[in-house]
Amino acid sequence: MTAPMAPGADEGDFGGQDQRWGAVVRRDARADGRFVYAVTSTGVFCRPSCGARLPRRDNVLFFEGLNQALAAGFRPCRRCRPDLPPLAQRQAALIAEVCRTIEEADEPPSLEGLAASAGLSRFHFQRLFKTVTGVTPKAYLSAHRHDRVRRELKVAATVTEAIYDAGYNSNGRFYAMSSAILGMTPTDYRDGGRGQTIRFAVGDCSLGAILVAASGVGVCAILLGDDPDGLIADLEGRFPEARLVGADAGFEDWVARVVGLVEQPAQGLDLPLDIRGTAFQQRVWQALRTIVPGTTASYTDIARMIGHAGAARAVARACAANPLAVAIPCHRVVRQDGGLSGYRWGVARKRALLAREGGG
Repeated sequence: MTAPMAPGADEGDFGGQDQRWGAVVRRDARADGRFVYAVTSTGVFCRPSCGARLPRRDNVLFFEGLNQALAAGFRPCRRCRPDLPPLAQRQAALIAEVCRTIEEADEPPSLEGLAASAGLSRFHFQRLFKTVTGVTPKAYLSAHRHDRVRRELKVAATVTEAIYDAGYNSNGRFYAMSSAILGMTPTDYRDGGRGQTIRFAVGDCSLGAILVAASGVGVCAILLGDDPDGLIADLEGRFPEARLVGADAGFEDWVARVVGLVEQPAQGLDLPLDIRGTAFQQRVWQALRTIVPGTTASYTDIARMIGHAGAARAVARACAANPLAVAIPCHRVVRQDGGLSGYRWGVARKRALLAREGGG
């Protein structure tokens, strides 16, 4: 049998007896996974965050983990279930499985069917799904179908075939929504944006050159760099068949507001955005927009927020694919240790943006 931690031991945060008892009194979820506590009068062991009635201090023993507590003859609490992964992790895994169901379904599943597969009521399911992913089940399903129709338009024999293969039951309904989904007609999208007009302007800001571009839907690119010609080439690569038009005088106000965002990133941008990406990228970008200015989150944090706890690298790739610098604040994402990782627009710009928000 492994003995409980000796009084006075010090192993960092929550390492000492007093620190651990304080975490139990506070029901501090940050201590979950660091240790468990057992109650000698009941024979049960719990997580530090357990909501059960607080035991007497002299009836409490601390163990490094559940195996030690089990070996000592204690049984897991039925309320906080210390023998299972943390609740937030279990919920994220559950919603991740629902997302996979949506992505692999030939026909869009119903909300009732998804809730039933998760073993939850419709109301509880909707609330939990939005808590984990940042969007409603309906919004996620729509984003996935939009992503799917973009892929199908590039390979299907006809536009109509692409629409039905993507799960739309009516091509008329899709055509009515196509401008909002694609930023253009399905035919123009299939032809690489042919016939679409993208207005753009290149200017200067305190972080170097800046390019702002907009479709008929909203701002579709905010690019930063040192070389204005390189930024234009980047835009041309994004819209190879679109008609790129130098901005008119009315567009200058949009550019000025975007430059203002770069100078004061915490203020946000009150312009419409044309956000184009895969369903996964859009979930990541939505999560980024919930990070409070002046604070940061790790790639792992974002992965957990969207229900893919092991997808930190995929989150990093989605951040790197972000075409809307500052408006989608990927500069607020850092390494697990708090260090500044790579940034598409350069680490020096990332550091400057965080400093302007008071977070660096």
